[in-house]
Amino acid sequence: MIAQGRIAGFSLFALSLFAPLITEAETLTPPYDELTLVAEHPVEGMPNGNLSGLARCGTTFWTLSDRDDDRIYRLSNGPNVWQAETQRIDVPEPPPVGLPWKLQVMAKAASFVRGGSLDWEGMGCDAEGNHYLVSEGTAHVLKVPANGKPHWLELPPDLTAKAREQGLLQKFNSIYEGMTVDPSGKHLWLAAEAHKRGLVYVERETTGRWQCAENCVLMTERGYEMPPPGNWKEVRMARDFTGLSYYDGKLYALERLTYRICRRDPVTGAAERCWSFANAALQPHRRYTGPAGPEALWVDEDGAWVGVDNNEEVRADGDSRPIIWHLAPPEGGWSANP
Repeated sequence: MIAQGRIAGFSLFALSLFAPLITEAETLTPPYDELTLVAEHPVEGMPNGNLSGLARCGTTFWTLSDRDDDRIYRLSNGPNVWQAETQRIDVPEPPPVGLPWKLQVMAKAASFVRGGSLDWEGMGCDAEGNHYLVSEGTAHVLKVPANGKPHWLELPPDLTAKAREQGLLQKFNSIYEGMTVDPSGKHLWLAAEAHKRGLVYVERETTGRWQCAENCVLMTERGYEMPPPGNWKEVRMARDFTGLSYYDGKLYALERLTYRICRRDPVTGAAERCWSFANAALQPHRRYTGPAGPEALWVDEDGAWVGVDNNEEVRADGDSRPIIWHLAPPEGGWSANP
C-alpha cells in the first residue's frame, strides 16, 4: 500500500512562505550511489511505441504513449515481457492552451508528422484509482476517473503565465514532461522539461478549485551537463526533468540526461539526494545510437520503475520495443540520508 505521506500538512500559506525565495537551484555534486537493476521488461502491444509515462494503481501498472491521444495501456506485469492492453479514453476538447501562438503552431505541425497532438508526457494515479495525464501539447492535465468520463482539470488560469515569468515553458517540445499526484488527489506537481527546467505545484481546495501558492513555481534551474559515457550523444546538453513520482512525503525526479533519480523536497523542490542507474542503463547491449532515454518514473517501497522511450530507435542488441527497468530501492530505503 502506498503511504499517505506527510503532504496533509501542506497549505497555501505554508507554501507562500517559500515563494519569495525562488532562485536558481544548485545541482548536487557527484558521485552518486548506483541503484541495482532487478529486472528488465520489454513492453509489447504498444503499436506506436514511445512510452512516456508510468503509474502504479494498486498492484497494476499503467502507461501511455506520446503518439496516442485516445488511449492508455494496462500492463500485465509478469516476470519477463510485459503486455500492454489498450483502454480507450474519450478525451474532450482541450481548454485554451495559454501558450504563445508560435508554440501552439509548432506543436500542431509536429502532430501531423509524428501523431499525438496532445503529446501525453506524464502519468499519475491516486488512491481511488483515478488516472492523471499531462499533455505537453496543451500544458494541461486530464483526469481519467476510475468511474466516470475523462475531464480536464480546471488549473489556475494564470498558471502558464506564472511559469513563463520564471523562465519555464519557453521552447517547443520542452514544456511539461512529468507529473505526479499524491494519494489523496489534492496535491499535484508538474515538471518543466528543460531550458530552464523546474517544478510547479498546485493544490485542490475543498471547493474543488485548483490554486497556486503565490506563483506556483517551486524551483527553477538552468545549465548544461555532460551525460555519462555510453549515452547516444556525448556532448554537453541542457539539464532536464522527464518524470516525477510522489512517495512517502517526497518527490522523486527522473533526469534523462544524467540517468539519475533525485529525491526532492515537495515544498521547495530542493534536491536532497540522488542515485544513478547509468551503470545498468548504459551497458553496451542496451545502448542506442539515436535519441532515446528514460522518460517515465514510478517510485515506491519495492523500488523504482523507469520507462524508456526508445523513440523508434533500435538498441545494440536489436530490441526495438519500449523498456521498463525495475531498480531495487537503495540501501537503507529511499528516505535514508547521505
